[in-house]
This record gives sequence, C-alpha cells and structure tokens, in this order.
Amino acid sequence: MSSVQTTGNVEKFNYDDGIVKKFTLATIIFGLVALLVGIIIAFQLAYYPLNTQLPWFTFGRLRPLHTNAAIFAFAGNAIFAGMYYSLQRLLKTRLFSDKLSNFHFWGWQLIIVAAAVTLPLGFTQGKEYAELEWPIDIMIALVWVAFGVNMLGTIIIRRVKHIYVAIWFYIATFITVAVLHIVNSAAIPVSMFKSYSAYAGVSDALVQWWYGHNAVAFFLTTPFLGLMYFFIPKSVNRPVYSYRLSVVHFWTIVFLYIWAGPHHLLNTAVPDWAQTTGMVFSIMLWIPSWGGMINGLMTIRGAWDKLRTEPIVKFLALSATFYGMSTFEGPLLSIKSVNELGHYTDWIIAHVHAGALGWNGFLIFGMIYYMVPKLWKTELYSKRLANIHFWTATIGILLYIIAMYTSGFTQGLMWREVDAAGKLAYPDFVQTVVRVVPLYWIRGLGGVVYLAGFIIMLFNVVKTIKLAPAVQTNETEDEYVPYVKTPVFGNPDQSFSHRVLEGAPMILAGLVVVAIAIGSLISLSPMWMSSSVVEANYHDAITKPYTPLQLAGRDLYLREGCYTCHSQMIRKTVGDVLRFGAPSTIEESKYDHPFQWGSKRIGPDLARVGTKYPDLWHFRHVRNPQEVVNGSIMPSYSWMYKDKIDFAILRKKLSVMKILGVPYGDDDVANSESWAREDAKKIAAGLVAEGAQIQDDREILALIAYLQRLGNPPASIGGAK
Repeated sequence: MSSVQTTGNVEKFNYDDGIVKKFTLATIIFGLVALLVGIIIAFQLAYYPLNTQLPWFTFGRLRPLHTNAAIFAFAGNAIFAGMYYSLQRLLKTRLFSDKLSNFHFWGWQLIIVAAAVTLPLGFTQGKEYAELEWPIDIMIALVWVAFGVNMLGTIIIRRVKHIYVAIWFYIATFITVAVLHIVNSAAIPVSMFKSYSAYAGVSDALVQWWYGHNAVAFFLTTPFLGLMYFFIPKSVNRPVYSYRLSVVHFWTIVFLYIWAGPHHLLNTAVPDWAQTTGMVFSIMLWIPSWGGMINGLMTIRGAWDKLRTEPIVKFLALSATFYGMSTFEGPLLSIKSVNELGHYTDWIIAHVHAGALGWNGFLIFGMIYYMVPKLWKTELYSKRLANIHFWTATIGILLYIIAMYTSGFTQGLMWREVDAAGKLAYPDFVQTVVRVVPLYWIRGLGGVVYLAGFIIMLFNVVKTIKLAPAVQTNETEDEYVPYVKTPVFGNPDQSFSHRVLEGAPMILAGLVVVAIAIGSLISLSPMWMSSSVVEANYHDAITKPYTPLQLAGRDLYLREGCYTCHSQMIRKTVGDVLRFGAPSTIEESKYDHPFQWGSKRIGPDLARVGTKYPDLWHFRHVRNPQEVVNGSIMPSYSWMYKDKIDFAILRKKLSVMKILGVPYGDDDVANSESWAREDAKKIAAGLVAEGAQIQDDREILALIAYLQRLGNPPASIGGAK
C-alpha cells in the first residue's frame, strides 16, 4: 500500500520505482540482444555462408528467436516498465503487491531465457509468434495473470475516482492478450519439449492469425497507445488534444481490431466470406487508428519549440507518425488486389519493421529518456547524444524499410509477370532471389545504423545512472488530488456519459470482454464449419494422414524453421497457379497440426514439391543447395546426414495425433517404429543405388519422405486403408 503524507496542496507518494527500474534495464539489455540477432539473420540472407555448420546458428532457428526477443523481451519489458511507472502516478497509489511485481519481473525474464535456449535448439511448435513449447506457454499464462492481478488490484485501491485513458488501453491489453494466448496455445504434449496444436489446417490458420494479428493489435499497439497517451502529454506539459477523440479511438480499436485476422489469409483456401469480413474490418480500422495518431500529434502541436529542442519529444512525435503510416498501410494491404502483390514478399517485412522499429522502438526510446533521469533522480547525461541517437535511428530505419519496400515490390511484380503468350516471365523462383540480394545488404546496413543509435542510448543511460545521488528515495511529490477528482490531462465534460465507465473500471473491463468476444466468435466461426466443408469435398487420396516416417520428417522441417522461408499454400492467383499448380484446398491440410501455410517466401512454395523431384535431388539439395540451384541462398543442413531419426518416439506421436482426430488405427500406432524403419530403408536403398552414401537411420531420410509427400500422398495409410 502507498505511504502518503499531505502538506498543503502537495502529497508525497512512496511509489515502487524499483520494479520500474528493473523492467527499464531489462528493456535495454534485451533490446540490444533482439537487434543483434536481427542483424545476424539479415546478413545471413545477404550472404548464406554466415549460417555456418552449427545447427543452432541458422536463419531458420534464429529468426523465431529474433521475433520473440523483439516482441516479448524488448517491447514486453518496455510495456511493463511504462505501465508500472504511469499506473502509480495516474492512480496516486503504490502498486498493489510488491511480491506480485517481483514474481512478474523474474518470471518474465525466466520465460525470455527459456525461449533463448529452446528456440535455437529447435524446440518449437512451428506457429509464427507462438513458437514456444507448452511448458513455457504455461509459464507465460501464470506470469501474465500475476501481472493482471497486480494491475487490477492497483486500480481497485486507487485514490482517484476516474481512470485516465491510458489505463483503459492497459485493461484491454491484459484481457485480450490473455484470451489470445490461452486459445492459440491449446496443444497436447508428446514430450517435455514437443507438442501438437489442438487445431489443424484451416482451423489452425484461422486461430493462428486471429492470434497473430491481434498480438500485434493488443501487445504492440494498445499498450503503446496507453503509453503514448501518458508520455506525450507529460513530455510537452499539455493536455491531450481531444478527450472525446480518445474515447472514440479506444472503443473502435477494441471492437474493430479483433475482426481483422482473416486478412492474413486472403486468396487462400479460407472461405471467401471470411476473407471479405477481415478485409472490411481492416479498412474500417483506418479511421480510429488515424484518430489516435492525430490526437498524439495535435497534443504536441502547441509545443513546437520542444519539438525542436527536446529529443524526447522528437522520438515521441516520430513514433506517432510511424503509427499513422503503419496503420494506413495495414488496411491497404488487406485489400485483396493489393494483398496479391504484397503477401509473401519483403513488403510485409518493411511494414512490420516500420511498426516495430518506428512506432514501438521510437516510443520506447522517448519513454526511456523521460523515465531514467526521474527514476534515478538526476539529469540526462547528454541531450546532444540523445539527438544523435534520434537522427542515427531515423537514418537506420529509413535504409531498412526503403530497401525492403523495393525488394517487396520487385518480388511481387516478378512473381506475377506474364509474357504475351500467358507464360511466366520469370519461371525460376531463384531469378527473383538473385535480384533482391543486394537489397538485403542495404537492409543489414540499416540495421547496423539503427543498432549504433541504440548503443549511443545505452552509453547515455549508463552515464546518467552514474550521475545519480548515492542515497535514493522512492518518494515523489505531486499535486494533491482528492478521490472525487480525476488526474486526467485536460477538462473533459463532466456530463459526458463515458465518465461513468471511467469511475467503474470493472464494468469497463466487462465491456471489453464483450467487444472482443463478438469479433472473435465471428472471425473464428469458419473453423467450426471447416470439417463439414472438408467432408463435402473429400478426396480420399488427399486427406490420408502422414506415415510415421513422414510425420518424423515434418517435425524436422519445423525444427529447422523451414516454415520461415517456405509457404505451403498455393493461392487463387494467376501467378501462383502458373508457378506452382492448382490452388491449395481446405482438405489438403486437414491433418496438419499445426498448419504450414506460411507468411513469407524466401524460397518457393512447397505445396506440390513432392511431385517435382526425385529423392536424390532432395538429398543433394539439402546438403548443398548451391550445387543444385545456382544462386540459392538456402543454408546447408549437413548435420541431418549424421544425426539419427528418433524412431522410439513415433508411437507416442501417432497416439497424440490419434487423440486429435487423425485416423490412425491401433495397428498403425503399435507398428509405427517398424513401419518408419522399413520406409527409411527403402529410401536409403534407392539413394545408394543412385550413388549416394547414407545409412538407413539418418534424419535426411525422414525429411525426404515428408517433402515427397507434399502434393503427392500415398495410395493408402492408417485408418483410411
């Protein structure tokens, strides 16, 4: 509880700034890690030998580490630092529980370390932004609940009646992220670090992108909007431009965002009405998103002198600008014709990093420069260095996104260009790869420049902390505000009806639950219809489950992060059909736990690869891609020719798949190990007959079995015999 002394019109609050300091320092440390890993994988694409022969140091394994570090370690710690700092000052009370605060901090860091260890080792669910295996998912849920209890408890013991707009966004963040994580993480364990998603095929695709899109919405947008509404007014010492606009902004974001997930699945096998629904709601998001940007920038408008002289204000102003750009581009990309050009290309990478490095990154930098001197009771060591950081980071991000926009437009146009005869102008996928490699070097350079700015900030922060007085106190003086008043910035109309909700935050939280539930149920409804659609379009040869060896190979495909470079979804577009074959259908991925439709094509789509090449081609290609495909940037996976297949676990894997509804018979499960060994021997014998040297129990055989299955299912298998 807070220790409060009142003297005249001033109160002294004993806030828990120790926990804010911890999260702030963790933000800086893990921000450095996330940027370093990002630069490594950027240059691995520009120069493939950087992948080396270390299994844990390949692009496919490091890319999920980078995304998790950037989202959950860097941005996550920043969110908690800013929330805990602003909550106490807006509610005029100490955080609800010191024990919960510390459990939250150390639990979150343990999760980050667990991710940093398991992902490079290949322990992954193979679901983008949700790769972490089931024990870590449980840890995330427990720590997130602890954070929510601490936040809601602080709101309950508040010493002001009405809660400020920033806290509305914090409440929506806690509720929605909890729902997203729990639903999307549903899985059945096979072992300590292996599980299978509870959903398959189109159902898994819908759940994953309902989660993936709204993880961006409610982990990288709503909490940062709350932080924007706190730190921009504080940095310029002005009220929020429009209180009513903030009300409209909040509720439209909460209600509309949750519907937009299907726009990640445009032109795919998902029902057209679901795609159109996602597109329509995405376009509608233009209005509230730009309302929020306008509210932030117009708040700064009356303090142009500070925009010229204060680096904090520069960071926050450019952050809001990047928010506006990203939230214009997102709805634009949700239009089917535009999505046809941009999806699977580096345009999406540019879009994502404009949001992550621009919107989130610049807001975090401004927040750190604002909080650190106040937390350590000193002055910022150097405004000049902060200004250098601003311009360095700006140049870095511009180099990055301009290179990726150029690469994305190049890819999209080359993939779909046809000649006068109606044939592909660039039939070999590698022709596009070779064309964009120079842009990957520029992207890497942009990342290095951005990192240089980050290191300048790190130096500035360290020097600032060293200036701090030896004796620190958490006491903070602030204007005395009785319970019946409100700590908002500005004078909202007291008759405005929304004020009722601001005085009853639990009711507001309940309405948030209702708002996200409506959109979620509609967005996910096709998953309940998909089984009947599959049965109505049942093709016996397509919907048979994987053999045990193919399933083992699929798990190796996931382990190596192949899904980060290859899609398995041929869209209903001219370019895709001409290049890869007939469009993919719902039933083709009926037994895929998780689905592998992909979100990026660094390499070609693999939905029909099983019908194209003999075993020996795959054998040579995985070992030395450049020997088979001139210009390829794919790394070698030489360890798969040495490491042995884990045959013993296959019985457990098939048992779990059977629980999930895959039609394996009891005999299939019981004989899975011997069945897989027999299939591996056949593939090995065929390779040896063609001059290859391989033993009959190596991982490469399982991977080949899986790749040959794609688009070319067996004559009979399992319960479908």
